[in-house]
Amino acid sequence: MALSGRFVVLVALGIVPVVVFDDPAALYIWLGFVAVLAVTDLLLAASPRRITLERVLPGPVRLGERVESTLYLTNTGRRRMRAIVRDGWPPSAVATPSRQRVTVPAAERRSIVTALTPFRRGERRSAHVTLRSFGPLGLLARQASIVVPGSIMVLPPFTSRKHLPSRLARLRELDGATSVMVRGQGTEFDSLRDYVRGDDVRSIDWRATARRSDLVVRTWRPERDRRVVIVVDSGRTSAARIDNEPRIDTAFESALLLAALASKAGDRVDLVVFDRRVRGRVQGASGPELLNRMVGAMAPIEPELIEMDWSAIPGLVRSVTSQRALVVLATSIDAPGASRGLLSVLPQLTRRHTVLVSSVVDPTVLDLTKQRGDSTEVYRAAAGERALLDLARVSAAIRQLGGDVVTGAPADLPPALADRYIALKAAGRL
Repeated sequence: MALSGRFVVLVALGIVPVVVFDDPAALYIWLGFVAVLAVTDLLLAASPRRITLERVLPGPVRLGERVESTLYLTNTGRRRMRAIVRDGWPPSAVATPSRQRVTVPAAERRSIVTALTPFRRGERRSAHVTLRSFGPLGLLARQASIVVPGSIMVLPPFTSRKHLPSRLARLRELDGATSVMVRGQGTEFDSLRDYVRGDDVRSIDWRATARRSDLVVRTWRPERDRRVVIVVDSGRTSAARIDNEPRIDTAFESALLLAALASKAGDRVDLVVFDRRVRGRVQGASGPELLNRMVGAMAPIEPELIEMDWSAIPGLVRSVTSQRALVVLATSIDAPGASRGLLSVLPQLTRRHTVLVSSVVDPTVLDLTKQRGDSTEVYRAAAGERALLDLARVSAAIRQLGGDVVTGAPADLPPALADRYIALKAAGRL
């Protein structure tokens, strides 16, 4: 049973007869009258248990997109139901409106639509629907929570796809004119073209030149079907929020952009999300299927508050491929103590693979180093400088062990990683 605002107002009006008649007994008479009205109203209210509920939900939705959930109410009773309906979505689903009024005559059906704009990735569930059925006077209500399970899968937004066209254009340039700098093993002959000033003279095709009586050079393209293995750290450091975005979400954005780019370049991409066990894995996919499987695997994964087991990474990479590959490690390197495990396994990886470490950095740290107006800001600037020095120390150690490092703010890291991949292709290191 639930009380309405009308009932409270009606009870409060009992002060009027007390003032008018100057007799406390008038209050009891009034309260008795209100009680009779309320009980009668409650008895006339339709039972919420006589309502049959059916939910219609959309398919997977990208983070931040707006979708609609439709709830159908069928009144199987004999009384008209006047109710307030609350669908039990969690706050992260941002259901609007949260409560809706509906009137369902006997033996009829009505529908209500709830807009959902989730701001958290993963599965958003609504386990039940709460019905508050009022009588004709709207004083008291019968209330019941009915189990109607439903869920929507919220996928990573892949906002970094806006950087894909420009990077693909650079790949097309690399696939011809600029790739003449790539020599030795690891190149594929593409075509012949006229010599222009600045071309490498070692690329001149003398036989074709003799036939045409004009200088002709060979153009090359980077080898295709190379392996790219992306390992995303889902340990405790990936739960930190940078610019109101978890580190792991930034890692997912970077992985999606790199996978889309490498797939267009003809390379094979594999994804593993790992901390102490494999949380998600995508292997053997290509083209549009690759991104679909990646976002599907990423969607339900949340950071685990445990340390990353770096000692298992070399064996994990070997289980994915025995060929030489570009191994991208998406993790955090801003704390020297937490990076010891990573540094200890890098020599094993760099002996066989090209290793690239991707890490998101907090842009507010750099802002702190620029503000030194008072003693508080000076201390904060010192802390910011120390954090930057720690990052530089770990980055230098990774490079000394044969790896490479890409860092950036959440919005800058995905395109920076894509640019480094293109640079490696241009240098013939893949």
